[in-house]
Amino acid sequence: MKMQNPKRICLLPGDGIGPEVLQPAVEVLEHVAASAGLAIQTTVAKVGGDALDHFGTPLPEETIQACRTSDAVLLGAVGGPKWDRYALHLRPEKGLLGIRKDLALYANIRPVRQIAALVDRSTLRREVVEGVDLVVVRELTGGLYYGQPRGVSGDPGEEVALNTMVYSRGEIERIARTAFDLARKRRGKVVSVDKANVLEVSVLWRKVVAAIHEDYREVTLEHQYVDNCAMQLVLNPRQFDVILTENTFGDILSDIGGVLTGSIGTLPSASTGAGPALYEPIHGSAPDIAGKGIANPVGAIVCVAMMFELSFGRPDLAGKITQAVDGVLADGYRTKDLCRQGDRAVNTVEFSDLVMRRLA
Repeated sequence: MKMQNPKRICLLPGDGIGPEVLQPAVEVLEHVAASAGLAIQTTVAKVGGDALDHFGTPLPEETIQACRTSDAVLLGAVGGPKWDRYALHLRPEKGLLGIRKDLALYANIRPVRQIAALVDRSTLRREVVEGVDLVVVRELTGGLYYGQPRGVSGDPGEEVALNTMVYSRGEIERIARTAFDLARKRRGKVVSVDKANVLEVSVLWRKVVAAIHEDYREVTLEHQYVDNCAMQLVLNPRQFDVILTENTFGDILSDIGGVLTGSIGTLPSASTGAGPALYEPIHGSAPDIAGKGIANPVGAIVCVAMMFELSFGRPDLAGKITQAVDGVLADGYRTKDLCRQGDRAVNTVEFSDLVMRRLA
């Protein structure tokens, strides 16, 4: 049955390989929506270095308004050495941080699923990574990245740099509930990651998470220090279901997922909270391969799958997209980042065409 009102999606191609991977993702989005009788309406806006070049700011007001009035946001990537000459507050990454903050997107959800056809692409042994299926739930709007005071002061040669890690009870409570709610739908286990043996912020983090757990007694809760968690992720990643952690730790730990799966190019993410969710592959702008047509579009395509499930309540359509991607990989097709001798090497567009054929 067709939706009464179209779902509005703001597209932010961004920088580097962002536009290259976003295009096939949008094609998948439009095809799957049309086949299911779902009406969608897309708007394109600028962010990051692209916006900096055109408007002198990484986050124009037009982009903010376009995102605020959307039902979901799909982003390619931001950043690159081209903009390193700009002051820190004008760097492309500030556009991404700004839109997350403006939309009150406090939870970053990063699934790490080992695709069966790629189990031998990880640098870790098959018996370590086979069957890995975990989610990192990262607090997104607090901690070191936003805390005040911050900055560099002092005379030349005697500079002092300061960043402040700050978390309130309320910020910890809401991200903890996000993780526990997700675990209820999965295998029922949360590992909360902190550094409570050193940091006062982590002492509060652990105390609040334990208190929220009282409302989720059917979910198992375990605490790990961040250094131990990093080690466990490469020693025994299958022990994890949902990993809950603060902003900086989550930023670091979630990228280990690229090692587990064989390529960071296969991993999606969703930033959720009070406003429309923002979906983005986690591979970054990869300026060294931008414009060459060899970028891996899997991360962006499965972001669309996450969008159908989380924003539009259609896990059935999300499953179709995931199955199509898995099927192409099972047939031996690989983009350059995953390719080995004997594989069927394809470029970005060719891989996307293969996914579209399966969906059709």
